[in-house]
Amino acid sequence: MTKYLLLYSGGSMPETEAEQATVMKAWDSWFHELGSAIADGGNPFTQATKSISSDGAVGDKAPAASGYSILEADSLDAAVGLAKGCPVLQGGASISVYETFEVM
Repeated sequence: MTKYLLLYSGGSMPETEAEQATVMKAWDSWFHELGSAIADGGNPFTQATKSISSDGAVGDKAPAASGYSILEADSLDAAVGLAKGCPVLQGGASISVYETFEVM
């Protein structure tokens, strides 16, 4: 199995406690559906960012991203299929799926 990084961009955060509970229930259901395919459920990101360029210069802005998860799947297409059920899409976010590889 290969690991795939799901990088979330954009979307909105639920504003009320009821909306938060609904979103958390959707995430719990999705994680339950994924079962052992979820390697790391991830976390949302805050607005605090920095970027570092190859020359070591530090900037105050990084490319927009709002969170991540890591899945295990047999192929990129399979990972995309699993990602299509992600609740972050209901909040208007998009998902980029990256295949990873073991270095060692």
